[in-house]
Amino acid sequence: MARGFRSFFTLERFRRQLANVDALPQLCVLGLVSGVITGSLMVGFRFLLGLGATLYMPDGDPEAFEGLAPAWRAALPLVAVLLIGLWLGRQTSAGRKIGVAHVIDRLTYHQGRFPRRNWFTQWWVGLVSVLGGLSAGREGPAIHLGAAAASGLGEKLRLPHNSLRVLVACGTAAGISASFNTPIAGVIFAMEVVMMEYTIIGFMPVILASTVSGLIAQLAFGFERPFQISNIALDSLINLPWIIVCGLGIGLLAAGFVRLARAAERLQQLPMTVRFALVGLLVGGFAWFYPQVQGMGYDTLGLTFSGTVAVDVLLAVAVGKLLLTAFTVACGIPVSIIGPILVAGGAAGALFGLLGTQLMPEVSAGPAVYAMLGMAAMMGAILQAPLAALMALLELTHTPNMMLPGMLIVVVACLTTRQLTGSKGFFIGVVHDGRHPLQHPLMQALSRISVPAVMERNLVRTERVITPDAARKLLETNPVWLVIERSSDDKPLLALKGAALARWLLEHADAIEQNPGDYERIDLMEIPGQRLELAPIGLQATLSEAFLALQNDNLGALYVVHGYRLKQQRISGIITRGAIERYYHYTDRLPESRSPEGSRS
Repeated sequence: MARGFRSFFTLERFRRQLANVDALPQLCVLGLVSGVITGSLMVGFRFLLGLGATLYMPDGDPEAFEGLAPAWRAALPLVAVLLIGLWLGRQTSAGRKIGVAHVIDRLTYHQGRFPRRNWFTQWWVGLVSVLGGLSAGREGPAIHLGAAAASGLGEKLRLPHNSLRVLVACGTAAGISASFNTPIAGVIFAMEVVMMEYTIIGFMPVILASTVSGLIAQLAFGFERPFQISNIALDSLINLPWIIVCGLGIGLLAAGFVRLARAAERLQQLPMTVRFALVGLLVGGFAWFYPQVQGMGYDTLGLTFSGTVAVDVLLAVAVGKLLLTAFTVACGIPVSIIGPILVAGGAAGALFGLLGTQLMPEVSAGPAVYAMLGMAAMMGAILQAPLAALMALLELTHTPNMMLPGMLIVVVACLTTRQLTGSKGFFIGVVHDGRHPLQHPLMQALSRISVPAVMERNLVRTERVITPDAARKLLETNPVWLVIERSSDDKPLLALKGAALARWLLEHADAIEQNPGDYERIDLMEIPGQRLELAPIGLQATLSEAFLALQNDNLGALYVVHGYRLKQQRISGIITRGAIERYYHYTDRLPESRSPEGSRS
């Protein structure tokens, strides 16, 4: 019984189950494990931030730049860009890519596999940029480190690539959850911004990962409410027209941010040392007068909600921090933008609230309400992720009564940025000129399943020339395909239907019996039948990878290679265009209630 139990729960069986589109229990297990890994990593990252802050920051607070002397806080960005430049200067162009844009790129074009060197770069840049006083957050490092660690688990176990996609989403959600105690926002961000699709198969493992990661963070740091807000309400629906105006203004600011951040092509003509020095000088010069533009800025956002921030500081944060963040990204320093845009959005909203108080002194809701709404509007407009912005509003402020005006302002801001100015979402624009292949329904469907789920396993390998007895022996197992090995390694393998050889033997049975000397050798290249030229593909590959490989007109099919050592590799199956088309048409015709993946995309 013990032997049967062990044979049932084997890694090889686990891999085969994950290759299918309905491997929900197996993916949930991976979600739990990735939540533990990512939660532990985020605890370590936050611990390192705190440890670095104890060296020179007041009270060891990584956001207390206001407590530093002006000369010291102005010099910090110069030190930061120097340290980041020294590290990035030793990396290749590909090795400098980190953050959310890198996660989307690896998911889209590399099946969710992450280079280790970029992972270490993210640790260094994430810590130095926040502690060094640049306008940067810790959301990008949390997402990259979590997604890469979860995907690395899948790569270590040699899991199919369709499961790596889900692991990337698990790591993304878990990273956000552990960093900010926002598990729902983490899930929505992972599905809306990174995966760009909604499926039941994808949601459940991601929810588990986000939950477990958040629990680990709470065990380490206790339950933390990011902002202590109470007695905040809209009070009067007369504010709605002004909320629309606020959404329009923030949408235009968001478009300006995206345009400036995308100006990298023009700035790239300057040497890296000049670009980095400009960033250090601008941030340092601004920080001399307004240290609120440095770091993540959540302390400033909290004061904005309480209404204790001066107008000039609000203006510096709303415009200055926004422009400094965009300019930093445009100059090639890969800082996290999510925290800074939330803070800038809150300041911009507070300014609109103050103006509304002047225009409607008796009925205006006040700056605190508009600060919360502005925070969500800026995030939704820049990322073009309205649901993630609304969930962030809910979980960061714990004010569910703000959801109705929040939905209004987020939609207005998103439409303003997208339709009036033509600006796409910030991270979508990063990926190959805004073209994201996973937005295509066919590629989305094919990426959810790996080749073992649809390949034909019933095959035999044979030499090109065989005897009649060898031919009969090959057909004993009724193989669907005969894989013909050629005379030299540089010639591709060919596939012949087993039925074609069986038919030839049947038609020539009498001749073989009467004149055996004339049929001592059968050349499988000469018997009637269609022969398909084959190319290899890995057992872990998804159907989308197979689909792209078969775009080569010379190829008729792919043979699936199993094994990780060259001399021990074997052919596990054959996959044809027809097999891929049958899978897609079958799932496409299923009623939604019977669809195996329960897709909502």
